[in-house]
Amino acid sequence: MSETPVVTRFAPSPTGALHIGGARTALFNWLYARGRGGKFLLRIEDTDKARSTDENTQAILDGLTWLGLDWDGAPTSQAAQADRHAEVAHQMLADGHAYKCFATQDEIEAFREDARANKVSTLYRSPWRDVADPDHPDLPFVVRLKAPRTGATTLHDEVQGDVTWQNEQLDDMILLRSDGSPVYMLAVVVDDHDMGVTHVIRGDDHLANAFRQNLIYDAMGWSKPTLAHIPLIFGPDGKKLSKRHGATGASEYQALGYPAAGMRNYLTRLGWSHGDDEFFSDAQARDWFDFDGIGKSPARFDTKKLENLCGQHVAVAENAALLHELEVFLVATDAPALTAAQCNGMLKAMPSLKERAKTFPELLDKAHFILTSRPISIDEKPAKSLDDVHKGILAELTPQLQTASWSREELEGIVAALAEAHDTKLGKLAGPLRAALAGRGVSPSIFDMMLILGREETISRIQDATC
Repeated sequence: MSETPVVTRFAPSPTGALHIGGARTALFNWLYARGRGGKFLLRIEDTDKARSTDENTQAILDGLTWLGLDWDGAPTSQAAQADRHAEVAHQMLADGHAYKCFATQDEIEAFREDARANKVSTLYRSPWRDVADPDHPDLPFVVRLKAPRTGATTLHDEVQGDVTWQNEQLDDMILLRSDGSPVYMLAVVVDDHDMGVTHVIRGDDHLANAFRQNLIYDAMGWSKPTLAHIPLIFGPDGKKLSKRHGATGASEYQALGYPAAGMRNYLTRLGWSHGDDEFFSDAQARDWFDFDGIGKSPARFDTKKLENLCGQHVAVAENAALLHELEVFLVATDAPALTAAQCNGMLKAMPSLKERAKTFPELLDKAHFILTSRPISIDEKPAKSLDDVHKGILAELTPQLQTASWSREELEGIVAALAEAHDTKLGKLAGPLRAALAGRGVSPSIFDMMLILGREETISRIQDATC
């Protein structure tokens, strides 16, 4: 008998942009499914009509797309399934697992005030739980689930282990509001069942909800998914990651220019480990990822570690793919697009540009000599190296460059010989030559720049700087 195919899901609420914690939850679900040939589904939990927006939904889709997390089939809307959710609640009502509660908000609040005054549990116990239909008034009502009042429930979680909850702490939660609309807690269970979800991987702030949702599975006689509640992400100060720690949204990290591969690697490693491995590929992550590598303690977001991993991924990225992602970054940040000539120059320069660049802004900064155009604007400090003496030396260089074979070896030989002829070191000529070619004090190697710019552009820039 074959095993049931793995089906995971990511179910964000479109009340805001994709938070980095949600992005990691999506990533863990994606890795677990993809590593087992399963399905990764996307459900938009848009039942909060007042706060859910199409713009936020699109932002979530864009964030997942940027991260490279593809999903199977079209995203589904939780709100669109409201009739199905209500149908399940009515089935539970008919089967005696739920009941109509006619208590008013004033009555419920009076109960809680009295409980607080007597220092007892404020968990509401409805007097309508066991009232037969013939004794029901013709008044508005909510539908509540009948939770067990005694004993305990133990759920096995792949991350948290066996977790036990005393049933007396479970309330008779509302399934349908007085207007007949279903609540989120019911909708989640019905959707997961109907979508065939086999593994629910989510933040451990949902662990308490699992016990309430478990009651719905029991009442309906449905098979239950495997649970894996993962710890939340904290900031460096040990508190839940928030705006005070800096960027928290996936789109913010995209706008800051972090490469998606580096972000995937970092988020995978954030709260999960495979031995001592820090840097790994997507294929390795899919092969290695499992629940036993997830820790129980909150993970701390460390920007320096993120940058380090991103730098490693930039260094090993295929040049054309890196250029494409750079172009996507420019579009996402409303920056001017690269011209065809600039793209060609970037491709030629990529091997040298990738060295020690951690983000796309750093990559673009290193590529300044390609992206700028004549006449080159020279920064104040490097301009000082272009004094009359060095301008004269560089002027002697141009006729020799006219006939050079334009190989690195010959270019290095010509510049070294010129330095020796003037009783100076090659390093002393590098500053003014760098200023002439890039207008910056820091750039790739002067010989890398000459090879990338080509003979005509190199000579023209030197002539501009020495005239």
